[in-house]
Amino acid sequence: MSSPPALAVVDPFDLPEWLGEADVTWTAEAGLRSGYAVPGHLGADGQGPLPCDLLAVDVAYPVPVASDGVRHDAHQAWRYGQVLLVDAAGRLTLAVPGTGFTADLVLDALGRLAKAVGASEDHYSVRLRIGVSR
Repeated sequence: MSSPPALAVVDPFDLPEWLGEADVTWTAEAGLRSGYAVPGHLGADGQGPLPCDLLAVDVAYPVPVASDGVRHDAHQAWRYGQVLLVDAAGRLTLAVPGTGFTADLVLDALGRLAKAVGASEDHYSVRLRIGVSR
């Protein structure tokens, strides 16, 4: 069995300040039905897009998508109302417990990101795609 990809924890204080100050929109670049990883980006007026993906960390077949440590940390953060932020191949990624995404889960994850950067959830919005194409 191959090893899961390396995921490095990201400190929310290292993210751009505009995430906590502007009206931010997360836009999906693929449909939620695409699977355990949904690429997307964060944007705001006057700010270039910041890559930001969603990763359902409990997928283990045919290979694990996250190490046991990352899965543990993602579940622990979620239990306390937070979301684990990681760097996956140079892209900010929200590590979310589960094996896939629903609209409600995406909203919850992005709301937790807003709190992590000191923003109100009222200043975050989400644009979803519902298909399976990438």
